[in-house]
Amino acid sequence: MQPNSVADSAVESPRPTDVYFFGTCLLDLFLPEAGMDAITLLESLGLRVHFPQAQSCCGQPAYTSGHPNEARAVARAQLDLFPNDWPIVVPSGSCGGMMKHHWPRLFAGEPEQALAEALATRVVELSDFLLNVLDFHPQDLGLPTRVAVHTSCGARREMNVHVTSWALVDRLANVERVVHDHESECCGFGGTFSVKHPDIAGAMVADKAASLQHSGALEFVTADAGCLLNINGKLAKDGERVFAGKHLATFLLERIGGKA
Repeated sequence: MQPNSVADSAVESPRPTDVYFFGTCLLDLFLPEAGMDAITLLESLGLRVHFPQAQSCCGQPAYTSGHPNEARAVARAQLDLFPNDWPIVVPSGSCGGMMKHHWPRLFAGEPEQALAEALATRVVELSDFLLNVLDFHPQDLGLPTRVAVHTSCGARREMNVHVTSWALVDRLANVERVVHDHESECCGFGGTFSVKHPDIAGAMVADKAASLQHSGALEFVTADAGCLLNINGKLAKDGERVFAGKHLATFLLERIGGKA
């Protein structure tokens, strides 16, 4: 697959004028500035962004913990929030994968099956949307830098949007993308995995943080809040004050001069 090919998006031309934004519970609770940066970036590209105020969680934590009934209850509360036929932009490959691939399975045989399936066709991860729907060519106003990209397991293995994150970074004239030797490996977060298996998760994030630090990059970017919190938390615990990560939306907005 070429880096600028459609990753997993069913959103086609013509270019939309309105989009829904599903902010994810992690961004809402822990990184609201990244969610606002994503909205600002989309608005700067001429889109009207609609944020349903009643949104909460996609249901993934319960689903991956083996509690489908609880996951269904959480996901069911989201189904009526997107009545218009607009793309549903999700700034997370992990949550996007849950909504796009697992909601139809979660509601199979349920009264909401058709609605869940229809919504799934409109779900598109942020980097995929920027690259393949908007054909975003950012004018890089930032200083020269070297950046590593981390992609979540869901982003890479379910949504195939590691290629779209790569391509967006590669379009920045003053940014060199550095490939690190643990790029395809999990950071150890895995939602409830890190709670249930803290020793294993801790070893995994230690490997990931070391790989990023030794890559030659000056910072890293990721489009998934859970991974960002996990890796930055490990770096902070180790006393690392220079090398840190940003959400891809924040990084792109900064590079085009949209954020001080």
